[in-house]
Amino acid sequence: MSSDLPLESVPNFSEGRDRVVVKAIGEALAEHARLLDIHVDEDHNRSVFTVVGDDRALVTALVAAIEVARRRIDLRDHEGVHPRIGAADVVPIVPVRAGDAGRAKAAALELARVVGERLELPVFLYADCADGRGPAFFRRGGPEELQRRIDAGELSPDFGPSRLDPAAGGVIVGSRRPLIAFNVNLGAGATVEIAREIATVVRERGGGFPGVRALGLELRRAGHAQVSMNVEDWEASALHEIVATIEREARTRGVDVESAELVGLMPAGAAAAAAGAALRIDGFDASRLLELRLLQD
Repeated sequence: MSSDLPLESVPNFSEGRDRVVVKAIGEALAEHARLLDIHVDEDHNRSVFTVVGDDRALVTALVAAIEVARRRIDLRDHEGVHPRIGAADVVPIVPVRAGDAGRAKAAALELARVVGERLELPVFLYADCADGRGPAFFRRGGPEELQRRIDAGELSPDFGPSRLDPAAGGVIVGSRRPLIAFNVNLGAGATVEIAREIATVVRERGGGFPGVRALGLELRRAGHAQVSMNVEDWEASALHEIVATIEREARTRGVDVESAELVGLMPAGAAAAAAGAALRIDGFDASRLLELRLLQD
């Protein structure tokens, strides 16, 4: 395999309704790196971009996009079901292969430094840059609660000023292994309470699947309840097993699963595992995929 694979980033911005702003953020990213995907959700009021590039180009692209978000998104007017503390809410840098984790961490630290110093936004490190601490640590209670905790000396930004920007908030930056952002939409009759109950069953913190973070949300614009998940360890927690559990839990509550939704891209190995289970092929994994084998040669 090539020794110069790009790094990936999956920045999440707190705008999913104003397509002009989403387009401007995408253009800022694409000017410096390769933009692979944009996922926009009006109920979450959030856009998730997937972008790849070499270390320097990726940092440059992300700084440019965060600068656009800083100018164009005002959290004081923001409404959405997804928790957030910033216009550019969370910006992870992800190694495509495990051996590049050091590169990803170095790029994330450089990004955090530039955003703090040049854009003068408070930056909070997470994941591999902060001993595994997750975004939820910063998001609970929203920007107001985060500022209270800073003022009380409970925590402080790793870079940038100690006060959140009134409009743009702060930015959570770090490096992490690939995860799968995956939502399951429940059918007619499902309430947000049912979605929350199911989320409790599947999330790791409730005794469910390892590495699964889950929320139950009500998507009023889309007209359904949703179990919204980050699957942080897809090798330990297979997507098809998570979906099967959600289907079972939904049936016990008298509702169905309507559909599932992938946010951004996913590792081929996760898709291979699900395909192998669906087709009942023993021992099927990413090594049996022709294109991936060719890339490894």
